[in-house]
Amino acid sequence: MSEGALSGYKVLDVTHYIAGPYCTRLLAGYGAEVIKVEKPGSGDGSRRLGPFVGNDPHIEKSAQFLYLNTGKKSITLDLKSPAGVKIFKRLVEDADILVENFEPRVMPSLGLGYDTLSEINPKLVMTSISNFGQTGPYRDYKAAEITEYALSGLMKITGEPYREPLKLGLDVAQYTGGQAAVIPTLAAVRQANSTGQGKHVDVSIMDYSVGIVEWQLALYQAIDHITPRMGNSNQKGHPWGVFRCKDGWIVLATLGSGFKHVADMVGVEELKDPKYLSHGVRVRLSDEIDVYLLPFIADLDLEDWKENGFKFFNTKRGAAAGWIRGVDDLVDCPQLKSQHFYKTIGHPFHGKAVYSGGPAQFSRTPWQVGRAPLLGEDNETIYGSHLGINDKELATLRQNGTI
Repeated sequence: MSEGALSGYKVLDVTHYIAGPYCTRLLAGYGAEVIKVEKPGSGDGSRRLGPFVGNDPHIEKSAQFLYLNTGKKSITLDLKSPAGVKIFKRLVEDADILVENFEPRVMPSLGLGYDTLSEINPKLVMTSISNFGQTGPYRDYKAAEITEYALSGLMKITGEPYREPLKLGLDVAQYTGGQAAVIPTLAAVRQANSTGQGKHVDVSIMDYSVGIVEWQLALYQAIDHITPRMGNSNQKGHPWGVFRCKDGWIVLATLGSGFKHVADMVGVEELKDPKYLSHGVRVRLSDEIDVYLLPFIADLDLEDWKENGFKFFNTKRGAAAGWIRGVDDLVDCPQLKSQHFYKTIGHPFHGKAVYSGGPAQFSRTPWQVGRAPLLGEDNETIYGSHLGINDKELATLRQNGTI
């Protein structure tokens, strides 16, 4: 395997479920050595979450765990025991980065707060990802994906105007929160390399989600405007949104003179009236346009649209097109295949499977491909070779449940 952009950096991963593991997955993908510290016997809680490969509820077959922990090593360690804390501190001595996503009270309660660990390793960058951050009145509050969306303002502008607000699909706040942690972490590492002084990076998932809607804040301050929910429509033009075809859903986004391409596609003279070249007129007269447009789209075949309509519109100015994809369609996407986005990875418990690659392509240091680790798979290597703990001591640590 060729070296990655972060080769030579060591990351201690004390994370679980989604946000933290996604952050360290990205670090591993770009070449860092990521050592995942898991609870003896059970490991990361996501190991017990389905769906499971083959519907077999096994800790090595959780689809979520397998995806979020590619390219990492796994050791088991009881951080609630004095012996476990002592070993963890030894691991911190030569770590560059520590990522954790416990509740803010947890690491200090274990005697592993940043102030303590920075005395052991002044260059350590410790990144803490939490629901609301390490300070403030919400610090210790519980949160879920939907509450993060609600409290950040994202749900206020998502959904149809005549329905209740909606959150985006899946756990987008968790994934974007984990992704957001990577940049400040690496910025802190760069400064630590220059100054010899690390820092504590405090990542709040709610703060990042609020940042996503910061344009709404600008509008509110500038013109006292609170953006309403508009669903898939847009005041920039028409047609703009999702439309039902014969056997699926297509997407059209039309600006300015781009409407002439819609008129050409539909082939109705009435739509070629020059007045429709004004997006303001089209928005106002959208019902008039839809009399001709919607029946035409309803009769479209989705496969024909993919082959012809999609290419037609995306080679024209002022127009863009697409269709609503499922994952079954995405795995065959020619664009993603041409970029080698998907990686096939083998695993001893479920064989070969396809995984998504990294969010960016590097020219000389490609994304590192490696399977998710088995629970405690790297205990002997890390504890024995790295820390010099002999076989007898390892046996004792196993017997008393420390590892």
